[in-house]
Amino acid sequence: MTKILSLVLGLSLLACADTALAADKPLVIAHRGASGYLPEHTLEAKALAYGMRPDYIEQDLVLSRDNHLIVMHDIHLDSTTDVATVFPRRARADGHYYTIDFTLAELKQLRVSEAFIQSGDGPTQKFPGRFPLGRSSFQLSTLEEEIELIQGLNETLGYDIGLYPEIKKPAFHHREGRDIAALALRALKRYGYTDRKQKIFLQSFDAEELQRIDRELMPKLEMDLPLVQLIAMTSWGEKRVEVGGELVNYDYSWMREKGGLEKIAGYADGIGPWAMMLVAQQDGDIAPTALLPRAQQLGLAVYPYTFRADRVPAQLESFDALLQLFVGELGVDGLFTDHPDQARAFINEFTE
Repeated sequence: MTKILSLVLGLSLLACADTALAADKPLVIAHRGASGYLPEHTLEAKALAYGMRPDYIEQDLVLSRDNHLIVMHDIHLDSTTDVATVFPRRARADGHYYTIDFTLAELKQLRVSEAFIQSGDGPTQKFPGRFPLGRSSFQLSTLEEEIELIQGLNETLGYDIGLYPEIKKPAFHHREGRDIAALALRALKRYGYTDRKQKIFLQSFDAEELQRIDRELMPKLEMDLPLVQLIAMTSWGEKRVEVGGELVNYDYSWMREKGGLEKIAGYADGIGPWAMMLVAQQDGDIAPTALLPRAQQLGLAVYPYTFRADRVPAQLESFDALLQLFVGELGVDGLFTDHPDQARAFINEFTE
């Protein structure tokens, strides 16, 4: 593994020299805040993350019924709130409670918790050992509330921590008659995020929507934000498209095939792949794929997700070993992590 990784590291370093968004250190992106310690996407998780000194804090965005940008990971409320208790008759026919069916005032009545899985025995915490279910009191927040928190802390503490918003499922929102991308861009512009002088990235799993943002929406609004194409496995259903009158999973395979990265480089500044797309099993060992050096050679920065100290692959003995592989040997440009304090400490020591 060492020889292969050394070769990839060399290629990565050469490529980074031509990458417009290359930083002195790999970026630490707080994934949904300090979500390894407090319920994800709550203001408390963002404040804790801020104190851990990441470079960026992530905001996943979905719409409420009255067009407020709500910071939460899913278009459903089922697995992180008590919506089924507070509004038991508001599920759709598929059994899900959709954020877009509730006003902001109604959403503020909900209690947010760690992510859980519902079963016949009641809720089971998705990540055992994290903040206990049912403890304390957490709420959903809006993009405006979160921006004001981060900008306020930047002013009082003198740091410069950036935003990393994601437009969640724009195809779904379009089917609901909403233009979430346009609403998000207008909100960001109101708070001064208009070009590359500000510390911000805008990301989405939706390639067609990112192209629309790049070629239509941002020029119309006189904005120029760096864009990041997130890459999913097709089976996850991150985007659903209509084929023959039925919704099917969008095929993400083209993004990693010949010509795919070249197409992405025509509208985006970076990619956000699942971390396991950058490595593969080879003779019982972990070896790199060609995705990272190919992307960097095209000038695309690479920000993989998600690095969790409590979810380390079996082949590696520790979180530091995981970070050493991706930061020290593969040479990623940054990473999304639930544990920004640990990633920050490793990267600071690694780059000294």
